[in-house]
Amino acid sequence: MIGISKLYCGAVETADELRYGPSAARNLKRVEEPTCRPRERKPVVVWNATRRCNLRCVHCYSESADRDYAGELATAEAKKLIDDLAGFGAPVILFSGGEPLIRPDLFELVKYAVGKKLRAVISTNGTLIDADAASRLAEAGIAYVGVSIDGLERVNDGFRRVRGAFAKALSGIRACMKAGVKTGLRFTITRRNAQEVPGIFDLIENEGIGRACFYHLVYAGRGSKLMDEDLGRAEARIVLDLIIDRTAMLFEKGLKPEVLTVDNHSDGPALYLRLAREGSPRAPEVLRLLGMNGGNSTGSGIGCVGFTGDVHPDQFWRHLVLGNVRERPFSEIWGKPGHPMLSELRDRKPRLKGKCGQCKFVAECNGNFRVRAEAATGDLWAPDPACILTDEETGWGGKK
Repeated sequence: MIGISKLYCGAVETADELRYGPSAARNLKRVEEPTCRPRERKPVVVWNATRRCNLRCVHCYSESADRDYAGELATAEAKKLIDDLAGFGAPVILFSGGEPLIRPDLFELVKYAVGKKLRAVISTNGTLIDADAASRLAEAGIAYVGVSIDGLERVNDGFRRVRGAFAKALSGIRACMKAGVKTGLRFTITRRNAQEVPGIFDLIENEGIGRACFYHLVYAGRGSKLMDEDLGRAEARIVLDLIIDRTAMLFEKGLKPEVLTVDNHSDGPALYLRLAREGSPRAPEVLRLLGMNGGNSTGSGIGCVGFTGDVHPDQFWRHLVLGNVRERPFSEIWGKPGHPMLSELRDRKPRLKGKCGQCKFVAECNGNFRVRAEAATGDLWAPDPACILTDEETGWGGKK
């Protein structure tokens, strides 16, 4: 995640300590070195609590549908997973899906995770959240609810392939905010909805939404069929600048939402380069923060437990199974000795090829998304095709 409001506007944000170390939560300009390096931190764990979903989103990485799927973890198994994550020291469990609110025991499991001192957050389409559900999430101790909205009404409902999804999702956001739950929206950028970004910022302002995450497309599940709809480098750069500009405008108005871009760590160096062009005195410190964050952390700082207990390097890499929590605890699968691919991902820089291998920002980006490179080229270590930096900016000279 690249904190636009943090890095460009100097805001203090909830996850600063996790990304940059304890002092980052206090002051941007006096950030001490973290006590552990990014690859040594315990992972945020995405748990796909169910594969079932009431929507049929065109970019769904889990290819979910509104039907039952066999083999999902039962309540007792889910609590055993939570116990293990808490004992392992994972800082966050992210309940995802499918649509996690379809699980009847979700509120029980959120409360159980919070009781184990885990920060519990949820990724949802928001359409099942009414006043009662929002109240129950608040009572369970949920720390954050992220609601997926991929445009205003017409475009969003086209993405979701269910009419009325936008209205229900917005109602869910309002219900959570009224219940006192920190709530934000999640927007995946493609060519079919990039023009919606200004409208999304208007929505953020008008509704008083406190957080927005703009996701780059990852080629997984149904999203792999949208590869041709991903933004090109120049288009993505325009959208990033627009996100930065609109975030700055909100800050000038006294509104200070947390705004981030997600799933493309080349956004960080691009933001730094913009600050440098603008002559900002913050630029050197921003570059240092990006280096402290360490870039993409698939297989180290983030992991995934799938519907049936399979462990993956991240939520998009579903074809690579590292083990299953029904057979071995997550802590053992993730720890040493682990799957050889984990070792390679945690020491990937010597393996990176081409532009990614020779990029002068590799310490800040870490080769970006390997699963996207693999999907586009068939080569796990090839350059990520979604990098938004020019060859000149990376220092890439065209050599292997």
